[in-house]
Amino acid sequence: MEKHVEKYVEEFMDRMVAKNPGEKEFHQAVREVVESLAPYILDNPVLMKMKILERIVEPERIVMFRVPWINDKGEVEINKGYRIQCNSAIGPYKGGIRFHSSVNLSILKFLAFEQTFKNSLTTLPMGGGKGGSDFSPRGKSDNEVMRFCQSFMTELARHIGQDTDVPAGDIGVGARALGYMFGQYKRLRNEFTGTLTGKGAEWGGSPLRPEATGYGTCYFAQEMLATRSTSLDGKIVAVSGSGNVAQFAVQKATQLGARVVTLSDSNGYIYDPDGIDAEKLAYVFELKNIFRGRIREYADKYPNAKYVADQRPWSVKCDIALPCATQNEVSGKEAATLVGNGCICVAEGANMPSTPEAIAVFQKARILYAPGKAANAGGVATSGLEMTQNSMRLKWAPEEVDARLHSIMRDIHAACTKYGTEEDGYINYVKGANIAGFIKVANAMLAHGVV
Repeated sequence: MEKHVEKYVEEFMDRMVAKNPGEKEFHQAVREVVESLAPYILDNPVLMKMKILERIVEPERIVMFRVPWINDKGEVEINKGYRIQCNSAIGPYKGGIRFHSSVNLSILKFLAFEQTFKNSLTTLPMGGGKGGSDFSPRGKSDNEVMRFCQSFMTELARHIGQDTDVPAGDIGVGARALGYMFGQYKRLRNEFTGTLTGKGAEWGGSPLRPEATGYGTCYFAQEMLATRSTSLDGKIVAVSGSGNVAQFAVQKATQLGARVVTLSDSNGYIYDPDGIDAEKLAYVFELKNIFRGRIREYADKYPNAKYVADQRPWSVKCDIALPCATQNEVSGKEAATLVGNGCICVAEGANMPSTPEAIAVFQKARILYAPGKAANAGGVATSGLEMTQNSMRLKWAPEEVDARLHSIMRDIHAACTKYGTEEDGYINYVKGANIAGFIKVANAMLAHGVV
């Protein structure tokens, strides 16, 4: 990094950290973007004069509220609720709702900031937002989850709408929670609109929305591999997580000819050298989505598989890694192990799963590496397609949605290649995604004036 660029980055980060103390995940996300954008911004003085990046970093609105609810014992419990409305320059705020004990302001600000660039990359008219609560649905009854969701939505409903802010699901928020929240929103507002995405097929949902993030990650990986004249066919793939994104990443990777050998949860991972085929994946769907079990039970069902407690799957030899669990799940040491074991491609199904040290390892080794804002954008892209179908009062066939999703992922890859290809031919997908996503938002902000 040239000295004047480094000076700009450090001065920007010093100011940002001072204004947002203690928010380490947010700092990490901003630094990654600023390092990519600094040369472009310095070459375009109007962006500095109008302080475009400073304005993107500062959310347009942060809503924080208490969420009181009553558990099955009749006891009152209180959680924190949040909605970060980061940027609406190119469309209504759009981003998921996360229910997890780790949720705090820093994590949601990083996610909303990332979402702004990710949504821009899809080419659809969606701004960036994110929300959630430190409520954990694990171990809660259906009635407890319903009471919490209804209380959460009672406050959130006044801040969202199909032309203002359109939330979706995220970690801890699947079909069950979305249904409860949509029901309460409809009850409060007396309207049936596409204000939430990821809805059930019977009440306004889009075909392929559950599959979209995992499928899109695999489609993006396929595009990356094509730049080196290869594909997923015949490759060994390690996947982390065992929720929605991981499940459908396994399904699509297998359909494309890969052999997926790992899945994980917060307690450990399973390694199945025979591969997680369609029959085994059907068991995982049942285990995780119906019985809400733990991934260790897979090894009880399939004796050739082994369960490794309290570790992540990145020591397993693989050609391709798809981190699909949560932020900062791949350390620098684990990245070095992946590279040392012959991994040639990492496509992120989760948001910011690789630490800065891990990204440096991948890029130094010149392997294919794509950040989540590009590789996992298929989820929010299909949410955008759901919004379109809701507005038209139509439902497209699954094949049409899949074709549109595949096309969007190809377009995102092309944009990353356009802005990320370096002099030696290496594609820096981090730089490409950040610049491509930034340009559209920046141009809109310049057109709107200082608002």
